[in-house]
Amino acid sequence: MTQTAQPGILQPVPRVGRYLFFTLLPDGRADQALQRLRALVDGEQVVLGIAQSTLKALSVNVAEMRDFPVHSTAGIDIPSTPVSLWCWLRGEDRGDLLHLGRKVRSALSPDFAVSKTIDSFQYGESLDLTGYEDGTENPQGDEAIEAAIYQGEVASLQGSSFVAVQQWVHNLDHFQSLSPVARDHVIGRHAEGNDEIEDAPESAHVKRTAQEDFDPEAFVLRRSMPWCEAQTEGLVFVAFGHSFDAFEALLNRMLGYDDGVVDALFCFTRPITGNYFWCPPMRDGQLDLSVLEIQ
Repeated sequence: MTQTAQPGILQPVPRVGRYLFFTLLPDGRADQALQRLRALVDGEQVVLGIAQSTLKALSVNVAEMRDFPVHSTAGIDIPSTPVSLWCWLRGEDRGDLLHLGRKVRSALSPDFAVSKTIDSFQYGESLDLTGYEDGTENPQGDEAIEAAIYQGEVASLQGSSFVAVQQWVHNLDHFQSLSPVARDHVIGRHAEGNDEIEDAPESAHVKRTAQEDFDPEAFVLRRSMPWCEAQTEGLVFVAFGHSFDAFEALLNRMLGYDDGVVDALFCFTRPITGNYFWCPPMRDGQLDLSVLEIQ
């Protein structure tokens, strides 16, 4: 049967989400843990991503897979914060996700331990906490599949995806201290109506990340969600691709590597984590782990 993508990748973001990050423990058996977890990963309520270190622990080479890069430029650090597995829990009720997360943790114990948990939510109609719409330029339909799902020459990877995940912390006090015009120029769109500003500064986020302006074009499928905890808040940036190339091109442009112009987003927000994961495909409604020699 044909391999297909985990359906949650292509579906709209849910009302609430929970991101679970796991670390493989010393002497942990990744193969046995993934075999147990497989029954819970439907690709819709639970989307699974596997890190490079876990693939290496299983002596598996996945084409296009690599570690998240570290960047350091004037006043800006982009960290890499390695973990072993990532589960994106998706749903409508936070309590349901809590209990689903308990089942996931139990399935992975004692081989993997939770290293980080982030609860997320949908704000308005897919707004960032700044009040601006997030993911406006997301590809749709067949273009979304082309951008996010591997359809290359490696038959065993058909239907899989590569995802970049970063937790960004916003300084909303600073952002809201800017004038409405200055805020619009940071984003490159009007807060009211979401129309793009044609004469926005070159540093405007929309101009820095216009995916069609790259060669080759750098389209990713964003599935980002806001988060908050105590007095800290921001965005969990999630970008699915058929490889990591498009994400890296966008990030390099944001950092001004090609022309020295740094994305204005950095005036109020910074990433505190950085991870790459490979999301295996589905086959006959089940997670296909045959690449890992798990049947």
